[in-house]
Amino acid sequence: MKSVLYTLLILLIVGIAFFIYNCNKWDKTFEKNDNVKVKKVSFINRYGVKLVGDLYTPKNLKKSERLPAIAVSGPFGAVKEQVSGRYAQEMANRGFITLAFDPSFTGESGGKIRDVASPDINTEDFSAAVDYLTTLPQVDENKIGIIGICGFGGFGLNAAAMDTRIKATVTSTMYDMTRVSAKGYNDTMSKDELYKLREELNNQRTKDAKSGTIAKSAPLPKPEELSKDTPQFVKDYVNYYKTDRGFHKRSVGSNRGWNMTSTLSLITQPILAYSDTIKNPVLMIHGEKAHSRYFSEDAFKKLKGKNKELYIVPNANHTDLYDNMKKIPFNKIEEFFKKNLK
Repeated sequence: MKSVLYTLLILLIVGIAFFIYNCNKWDKTFEKNDNVKVKKVSFINRYGVKLVGDLYTPKNLKKSERLPAIAVSGPFGAVKEQVSGRYAQEMANRGFITLAFDPSFTGESGGKIRDVASPDINTEDFSAAVDYLTTLPQVDENKIGIIGICGFGGFGLNAAAMDTRIKATVTSTMYDMTRVSAKGYNDTMSKDELYKLREELNNQRTKDAKSGTIAKSAPLPKPEELSKDTPQFVKDYVNYYKTDRGFHKRSVGSNRGWNMTSTLSLITQPILAYSDTIKNPVLMIHGEKAHSRYFSEDAFKKLKGKNKELYIVPNANHTDLYDNMKKIPFNKIEEFFKKNLK
């Protein structure tokens, strides 16, 4: 009997040690900065979805200090262990408390149906992150900003239009997912083509209902599937998501593709309709050579006031602003937040 109990005790100890090891194991696609502490946190949004994030804090943070904070999410299809975590860690290294989080239905965040995008819920996710940051004793609740990357740049602008607690907003390599879904790249989709797309997606809903399964959109091709005819921006995405450079096992972009029919809500709910009402400062960053540059340029034209800026990074494409530390203008971002979260 004693030997059995001893064996069980050993197995329990080994199990606990394995659990602790995996919890502490660095699972990001970027190098760890030893000047920054990180811990996993969770919070609930107003739709009852549990969101999971990584909270980054300066290592020398004193208990008596109250710092400005930044919530970070994106790109569209990425997880917090990829681009948003990279931004969050770097900004924590520069003196902010930062939160990189997985949006609803993706990564480690909750939601029974996986890989769903929603203009409403993904906007709410930013406000839920702000909710969480206001509860932290070392965060100054009057000094909270956000960074939205790629598709979450658009959702971030929408959140800034809705949530006046967001005192400063940065978008990086922004996509307007509702515009590109409804109009195609460079607005080339005709009304007839859009209607046909809606028919196809709703027919897919019927198929899903009858089969009890959810169809996925086509994933990005594998590197070996690329050809000379593949558009360069697709090659850029593949070079990030599908290689050691940025692959992550929980990332939609790295793996299986989105829930196909979630495109329907993106088509009919334009997220930037009220962006002209944003009074707080906005810094929009985009690459000079990015295929998506027009999203930021057009969105910037709609913003009002003198506290808005569009910054174009020379010789940068869309995905350069995911992880190229020589091209992501962190000095510019730091200057912006220190000026506007004071």
